Amino acid sequence: QVQLVESGGGLVQPGDSLRLSCAASGFTFSDYAMTWVRQAPGKGLEWVSTINSNGYITNYADSVKGRFTVSRNNAKNTLYLQMDSLKPEDTAFYYCKSTTHPWQGQGTQVTVSS
Repeated sequence: QVQLVESGGGLVQPGDSLRLSCAASGFTFSDYAMTWVRQAPGKGLEWVSTINSNGYITNYADSVKGRFTVSRNNAKNTLYLQMDSLKPEDTAFYYCKSTTHPWQGQGTQVTVSS
């Protein structure tokens, strides 16, 4: 059974940092590219970042480029999203998902507010 469990969200002030984690199980994590998406209140899903299976290739949405860093530890079956210089517009539920399969976690809430 595939499971993706996000953690690390919270309430922070503008300019702060957070690191999200996504613990994967039930599949061979190191074989799959992974993606972070987010959904702000009242809006649709927005792609944030993708990382390939070995972690060497990453891509970012323009809205987060230079502030967010995606990484993975295949030995620990864990995906990460380091979020720096957070802005109020980063407020959303953040989800990790397989890039190619319909597997998605339950999400973790990030709120950026002063």
